[in-house]
Amino acid sequence: MPKVVHRANLPLIVELPTPRPFLKWVGGKTQLLDQLCPLLPEMFGRYFEPFVGGAALFFALRPPRASLRDVNEELIDCYRAIRDEVDSVIEALGEHRYERKYYYIVRELDPRSLPRARRAARTIFLNKTGFNGLYRVNSAGRFNVPFGRHTNPAICDEDNLRSCSLALQGVELEVRDFRQIVKDTAPGDFVYFDPPYAPISDTADFISYAVGGFGWADQENLAEAFSDLTKKGVYAMLSNSNAPGIRDLYAGFTIEEVSAVRSVNSNISRRGKIAEIVVRNYERRLAQANGKSRRRVQRIAV
Repeated sequence: MPKVVHRANLPLIVELPTPRPFLKWVGGKTQLLDQLCPLLPEMFGRYFEPFVGGAALFFALRPPRASLRDVNEELIDCYRAIRDEVDSVIEALGEHRYERKYYYIVRELDPRSLPRARRAARTIFLNKTGFNGLYRVNSAGRFNVPFGRHTNPAICDEDNLRSCSLALQGVELEVRDFRQIVKDTAPGDFVYFDPPYAPISDTADFISYAVGGFGWADQENLAEAFSDLTKKGVYAMLSNSNAPGIRDLYAGFTIEEVSAVRSVNSNISRRGKIAEIVVRNYERRLAQANGKSRRRVQRIAV
């Protein structure tokens, strides 16, 4: 609930809650913030996320200058709608209801036929009521996640949506491939990569969020971009699974293990706490200011 503040001789002020991801996203980082934040560079310039997902780290930091990106056009469109027309999104969400038959009717709608606010509301509704918060598309690019079993899902969290809208003001939201990040950054900027993870088993890789998926060649290209950013003097941090081969791609960089609870696996026995890795191209104790625009990162209580 928003905090209501009473002050003498001033109009009633409503302070919104701290923003948190308005989308459920496989591999989301909310639960890992207390492990990730101590690993951030102490100061940096502009903040970049080339795989925005639920943007948990962005919403926790709320940096003054940021660029959030993804190849998923529907996802970026949703963020733009929350930033620019949150009232219309909230109004459209109010029309949705949690019913199986209704879910499939909405799922079959062509999002391109809807105004942007209604497209965003559709995305949020399907995300909140579909199976396990998945975003998955078929080879034709059509969303194909089945109806999920939930207990009273919060389809519209108005207060949080408004908080997210405020946090997104002035933020660049672009549909771009991660490979463009090298030319778009400057020395002293900070890039956080949270890509689709390399599968740790034969049954783990079923979360294709864009046509074509994200295969091993993409992981290799990402490692190359990570190295190029290092040579350019850009701070970079990357999350990934502790899958065979990933550590080899980032040999020579600082690698930490973090513990996460993951529930997306077709084999129930393989769900639960697993080790993930965080790769950095810097040592935190050596991070130094390099320019007037640097921002000191404060510890975040989570």
